[in-house]
This record gives sequence, C-alpha cells and structure tokens, in this order.
Amino acid sequence: MRIGQIVIDVAPLRESRDFRWLYSGRLVASAGDVVATTAASWQVYTLTHSSLAVGLLTLTASLGMLFSLLAGGMLADRHDRRVLLLATGLPQALLAGALLVNSLLQHPAVWAIYVVMLAIGLLQGLGAPASTAATPALVGPSRMPAAAALNGMGNQLGNLAGPALAGLLIAGPGLAACYALAVACFAAFTVALLFVRPLPPTVRAPRPGFRSLAEGFRYVWHSGVLGGMLLIDTNAMIFGMPAALFPALASQHFHGGSATFGLLVAAPGLGAIVGAASSGWTGRVRRPGIVIIGAGMVWGGAIVGFGLIRSLPVALAFLALAGMGDMISEILRNALLQIYAPDRLRGRLSSLYLAQVNTAPALGNVEAGIVAELFSLTASVVSGGLACIGGALLLGALFPSLRHASLAGPQGTDATPVPEPAD
Repeated sequence: MRIGQIVIDVAPLRESRDFRWLYSGRLVASAGDVVATTAASWQVYTLTHSSLAVGLLTLTASLGMLFSLLAGGMLADRHDRRVLLLATGLPQALLAGALLVNSLLQHPAVWAIYVVMLAIGLLQGLGAPASTAATPALVGPSRMPAAAALNGMGNQLGNLAGPALAGLLIAGPGLAACYALAVACFAAFTVALLFVRPLPPTVRAPRPGFRSLAEGFRYVWHSGVLGGMLLIDTNAMIFGMPAALFPALASQHFHGGSATFGLLVAAPGLGAIVGAASSGWTGRVRRPGIVIIGAGMVWGGAIVGFGLIRSLPVALAFLALAGMGDMISEILRNALLQIYAPDRLRGRLSSLYLAQVNTAPALGNVEAGIVAELFSLTASVVSGGLACIGGALLLGALFPSLRHASLAGPQGTDATPVPEPAD
C-alpha cells in the first residue's frame, strides 16, 4: 500500500471550495471556543478559588448545548443550514465580547461568566446539527470518510493547542487577550460562511415539534446501521471512559502529580491525531461496520491494558492506542451517519448523534467513579474495558445490518433499506 493511500485524505479540501471555507471557519471557531472556555475556567477559579465552581461552569455550557441540540436538528431539516450557522455564529462573537468587557471590570461578575457560557452552549447546540448535516452536500457521499477525518483531526488539534495558547495568553497579556482572540475567531467563522453557497434541505421537514423529533427517533429505531453504531459507541463511552479516574491514577498508580495527570489527559488526543493522520484507507473499507465493531474492541482492550500497567510510558501508549481506535470509529460512524441518513432527516439524526457523543462520556465518568468507590481504581478501569469488548461483540451480533453496511449506502449492501417514515 502506498503512503498516499494511508495518510489523511485531503481531497474534500482540494475539490470543494465551499467545504474549504466551512472547514476553515469551523476550525478557527473551534480554536476560539477552546481558548474562551479555558480562560473562563481559569477566571472562575481565580475569583472563587473553588474547583466545584469550575466544574459547574463546564456543566453549565454542556447542558446548554445538550438542551438545544434536538431543537437545532429540527431547524436544520426545515431551514437553510448556512443561514442557521450565520444566525448562531455571529452572536457567539458578541457573547465573547461580553466576556471581554466583564474581564476588564474592576470586579468581574462570576454570574455573568456562567450566563454567557450557557448562552454560547445553547447557540452551539442550535448550530452543530446544521454544520454536520451540511457536509454531504459539499463533498458528496464518497468523500464523507475523508471529511470526517479532517473534522476529527481539526477538533483534536484545537483541544490540544487551545488550552496551551490560552495559558500563554493568560500569563502574558492576560484574560482579556483570550476573549479578544475568541471574538476574532467567531467573527472569522461568520465571514467564512459568507463565501459558502446556500444549503437548504432537499425536502423541507415539518414544523419543529414533538412529531418532528419523534420521526428522527423512529428512523434510528428501525435502522440497524444507525442504531447499532450509536449503541456501540454508547457502550464504549459508558464502560470504557475512565477520564474521571485520571487524577487518582496519576497520584496513586503512577506516583506523579499534575504533570502526570496532564499526560494522561493528552495521550488519547495524541493517539486520535495519529489515527486521523493515517486514515486515508478508511474511504476504501468494504465493511465499515465491522471496522467500527473492531475499533470498539480495540478501545476496550487498550483500556484493560492501561488499567493493568504500572509503567507510565506503556500506560500512555495504551491510552494513545485507545484514542486512535476511537478516532477510526468516529470517522466511519460520521460517514455512515451522513450516508444512511436521508437529507430530510439529516439534521435531526445528526442532533441525536451529537447528543449521544456529548452525554455518554459524562455518564461513563460517573460509572467509573462509582465502581472505583465500591471496589478499586484497577477494578473500575479493567472491568470497564472488558465490558466494552463484550458489548461490542454482543451488539455486533445483534445488528447484522451494521456488519453488512457499506460506504456506498443502502443500495450497496445486502441489508434491506429502512423505509422512510411518512410526513
């Protein structure tokens, strides 16, 4: 196999002018969001000296996004997706400006930071399904794995570089510089969208409401491909996500401090970047569902190895392997989501997918903490990894249509296509 068939496929950027603008704007906005979130967390801690307050800030933004995701999915299936992104992007720049003004006050208001971060989370939830659902129209089904890999790599790079950049700015010019950068990033996203063509849904969905939302749930329920892959990822995140144990593991198992904790947090992200950078082959996979099942097992096996090892370098390698497996799974899950979702439901199905992605890791951290309290850190990590492997095997057996899924879509599989619900 040639190197060009292994490294990340940049064909969507080369072939689609609109995707280049959307991708570039989204990448810049993501970096600005990470910088603003990091700065807000630091500011809340310096004002309150409470780790709980920082945790509640993160929870506030996450809940805001979760509550608006489902509404955003319904809107994305009824209105022009580019217009929705414009309508949610520019207000985020204004809200970042409010954080900037608040940081310059002699006595910054803590409550204002919570309110603004909640509002930013709400706007991001409204816009995220439109952003995801817009991609197939810009790159075409055959380029979806490549587009998913590019998006995944961009997110991971932002998550790694954003906090470091925020730290440098806080230590140098100060918090205001972080918020000013966030304003510029959100504004740049809005400007980039002006160069993207209109992206209306091919079929306008019914008016947002319970009936419209229920239609999306019914489609997932009857689709073995979409339902199976969502359950496999949920299983992996709930039982194989020990991030909440990293502080204790850094101290008790690896006899380190904050630096060790930072390495544990960063390792899965580094592995994910490697996975995305070497994902050129994913666009030619004949049975992506099998790879998703296998990636879930790789994640679980790597977590088991991580839980049993006391050597920090080897443990970091296992975490990196887990992150790599998760990224390959994410690339193919995103591709199958957009290929098997009809355009008239793509926004709603994207919102369900994003809600699952944002909720399952939090539930996984709770599960890991409970098992660790009842038994031990090692028992929590190892049992979670084993449950992840077993769950992937079981779900793979229960969803034969996922095993036979194809990147060519329903017409390229042996599975019977799921009929679309009537309006």
